[in-house]
Order: sequence, then C-alpha cells, then structure tokens
Amino acid sequence: MAGAGRRYDRCMAAPTPPGPLPPLTPEEELRYGRHLDLPEVGPVGQRRIKAARVLLVGAGGLGSPVALYLAAAGVGQLGIVDPDKVERSNLQRQVLHGTRDLERPKVDSALDRLRDLNPGVEVLPRRAFLAADNAAALIEGYDLVVDGADNFATRYVLSDACVRAGKPCFHGSVFRFEGQVTVLCAPGGPCYRCLYPEPPPAGAVPSCAEVGVLGVVPGLVGLLQASEVLKWITGAGTPLVGRLLLLDALGPTFRTVNIHRDPDCPACGRGRLSSPPPVPAACTPASAVAFVPTLSPAELRDRRSRGDDMDLVDVREPDEWAQGRIEGARLSPLSSLSEALPSFDPARDVVLYCRTGVRSAQAVRLLQAAGLTRVFSLAGGIKRWEAEAATVP
Repeated sequence: MAGAGRRYDRCMAAPTPPGPLPPLTPEEELRYGRHLDLPEVGPVGQRRIKAARVLLVGAGGLGSPVALYLAAAGVGQLGIVDPDKVERSNLQRQVLHGTRDLERPKVDSALDRLRDLNPGVEVLPRRAFLAADNAAALIEGYDLVVDGADNFATRYVLSDACVRAGKPCFHGSVFRFEGQVTVLCAPGGPCYRCLYPEPPPAGAVPSCAEVGVLGVVPGLVGLLQASEVLKWITGAGTPLVGRLLLLDALGPTFRTVNIHRDPDCPACGRGRLSSPPPVPAACTPASAVAFVPTLSPAELRDRRSRGDDMDLVDVREPDEWAQGRIEGARLSPLSSLSEALPSFDPARDVVLYCRTGVRSAQAVRLLQAAGLTRVFSLAGGIKRWEAEAATVP
C-alpha cells in the first residue's frame, strides 16, 4: 500500500491461524444469521470473525461497547487488559459493568458479562497496566489491537508496540461531547506518534473526571471502533486508514480529515529508532496516578486539627481557585508547577489537591522527580473534601 492519503479500497483481513477457517456450528449459523445474510460478510466472513484474535486495552467507556459488540459478533478470542476496579462514577457510561460489580476488577466483571452474552467467545482477562516493559508480551498472539485507553502514555506505548509487531491498532478517544476514531499502525498508514509527535503540556487537557463526558459519546466512539475491527477482519468496506473520523454529539456532526504518515517518525518512519522511543515526559501513565501517596479528607482534617505543620497547595487554575478553595491553602497551578519548585520546602509535608485528585497525583510525581519525598495527594480532591471533611466538626 502507498503512503497516507491514498484511498484504501479493501481491508487487509486479519491473519488467521494456519489451516482452514473454523466451521460454523448449527447454533452459530442461527446466532449469526443476520451476518450470513450480508453478501459482504457471509459464511466466510463469519468464519474469519470466529478465527480472529483481538486484544482490547481498557474495559471502560470505550472498551465497554467494543467488548459487547465484538463478543456478540462472535470474535473467537477476545483478550481484555485493564488494571482498575469498577467505581460508581463509571456506571454512567461503562455499560459493560453493573451496580453489583462495584469494587470488582473490571476484567472480572467483563468476563461474566461477555460469557453470558456469548459463551462461544473465549474471553482472556488480564488485570494489568500496559506499559513499555510488558506491551510486547501482552499483544503477542493477537491479530489486532483496540485502543480503549484513557491516557496519553498508554496510547504512545501501545502504538509503538503495534508498529514493531506489525499489528493494526484501532484508536478511539473522547472529550466531553466529542470523539475521534482511526486505524493506526496499518501498512502505509500513520502511527500515534505521526499524529501527535509530542503530547500537550501536563494539565493542558483535563481528564473526563475533571470536565465530564456525555455518557453516550464513548458509546458512539466504541461502536465505531468495533465496526472498524469487523470491517478489517471480514474485508468489507473502506477502513479508516489515513483518515481521522471526528464526531461532535452536540451537532451532531461527523467529518473525516486526512492524516499522514510522518516519513521521519521515530517509531514507524525512516527515522525509526533501533529501540522503542521513550514515552514523552509530559505523559503520566495510569500506574503512576494510581500509586501516589494519598491522604483522605478525614486524615487531612485530623492533621489540621492537631496543628501539624504542612504546606497545603491547590494545583488548579486561578479561575477554579476563585470559585472556592480549602482554607489555608496556597495556589500553585499544575501548568506552571515546575517554575514554582523553589517555593517547596523538602523538610515539610506537602499536601496537593485539585478538583478530583487527578492533577494533584500528577503534581506529586513531578515533585517526587524533583527530589521531594514528603508529598501527598488529597484523595478525591476538593470535591470529596467538600462532601466529607468540611461537614464534620
């Protein structure tokens, strides 16, 4: 295939195991009858779906519709990688999980739901963070990969691993009412680093936990990702290689823009490095956010009532600070925290907070990298503080 910008008239079907395609049982012919009626799919296409091995990275807002529809379609093997547990705030959009699954690992909840949906699909759960040191091993044995990640670090690492393994990566992302979908790392097409050579500065793009997301938007994006996967496997239609689909649910509007492979890309171009490129420093992987030292609102309240010496720092932006703050705090936005490092005393405890705890976790890592060890993130941020500690005498 030629470089980006060319129209891809047919999918390159996912590789299948050696030997003939698996036959369909009578029960499967009944279950997948509507697929068999489609000339673009038919019995051969359905057998390709049955033979396909798909890895899904992330069982959250994007991963939920992807997992449900790929399982319903009869994908033979569906691996799911996710490190998290189900939280109540997930249920507004992560429809793979239910109220009874609260505090369960998402991969366990997904396994139960998908087994019930289609017992003929082999679901392989793996509770783990996908990182540079395990990405190659996690994607090994799969034909293609679906990117349902929620952070820049995982997207870079996953794209790099797919380039080196020669596997297409079906990318999706969301922000508030908007989403985007494309197929990366395909022959002749761009990788994630071609689109985004450098991530935005830390704190410049707030997470869904901070700015919100309309629950159906991850559903729309995940459905499009699943559709692209099935097109690729069966050879139907034109895949989103070299094109980025942008959607705005408020319109609603859907449009595509051409995207190009960077010939000097360090991951996939002629400037390709002999070892995987480093993850850009501005990225904060999910694992880093998950294991920062934290204080609960009750613990912070107790320390304050004892008169413990501490530096309480609000890492939100000035407009957020103006709307309300924790008494006794000072403002030092995450976006300019590196310039404020001299204001921190390494001999004092530093407690950082933001709206929900995401940016303060990033700030903890930044201060730790600068050599400070007595730093903590306020769990749940000012939102949880206002709900709990501020109402307790």
